Amino acid sequence: MTLMKSQQAQLGTPAKDFSLPSSDGKQYTLSDFTASKVLVIIFTCNHCPYAQAAKPKLHVVWEKYRHQSVQFVAINPNDSAQYAEDAIEHMKEEKYSYPFPYLRDEQQEIARAYGAVCTPDIFVYDHARALAYHGQIDDDRPGLTALAANVIFGKALSSKNTASSDLERALDALIAGKIPDIHQKPSMGCSIKWKNSA
Repeated sequence: MTLMKSQQAQLGTPAKDFSLPSSDGKQYTLSDFTASKVLVIIFTCNHCPYAQAAKPKLHVVWEKYRHQSVQFVAINPNDSAQYAEDAIEHMKEEKYSYPFPYLRDEQQEIARAYGAVCTPDIFVYDHARALAYHGQIDDDRPGLTALAANVIFGKALSSKNTASSDLERALDALIAGKIPDIHQKPSMGCSIKWKNSA
């Protein structure tokens, strides 16, 4: 397991088109989400403990903004030959499902086009589908601190009781027609498991 930070991305970069199958049996393209003012694309997966820790938070944020013209989309690009848990068949299981489209990037072309490197890696686009935010959900990383401590020290560390709300602040700004703070902290998680790599 390799802990990585999301790479800095050029704000204003247009969203890349895609056509990917979903765990709900449908095929989705970028144009399917044009009705929403804001588009949140999350590169994630099933097996990564960092992605698992982020998942309930994403559910909460989705619930808060689902009626405010904010569309969420999750994309799983991991090589299922290395991690069978990330195959689309498992994405359909209730324990891995999301209340929004969960897409499978089997060829990993979309993850590479977006510059995603870790799970979760979060990209937020404005009404013109220009990149407005690329960063963490918040400063609190339940499971991340503990997991790192278990791996490094063999013991758990307590997580913060308070956390920033970076993603929510960015969404609030975009909904209000404003530009999010350009000082954005990277997301952190397992490295994407690329094909033909260990």
